[in-house]
Amino acid sequence: MLVQLLTAAAEAESNDAGSLALLVGGGIMAFFLLSLLVTVSYTNVGRRHDAHAEIADTHRQHSNKHGHH
Repeated sequence: MLVQLLTAAAEAESNDAGSLALLVGGGIMAFFLLSLLVTVSYTNVGRRHDAHAEIADTHRQHSNKHGHH
């Protein structure tokens, strides 16, 4: 995909402002679509397993039991 964008950029050097605007807009749109794909992928990974209660770890430096020894 990057090679196609670079090829289009080389062809757009004919000082045609419309094609340059489309090239820049297309690059930005491709970036946001890739970001969307990454976000959706991480969301799916987060929903893969059910949440469960955390096991009390006595070796933890801060056990979150403030004043309840």
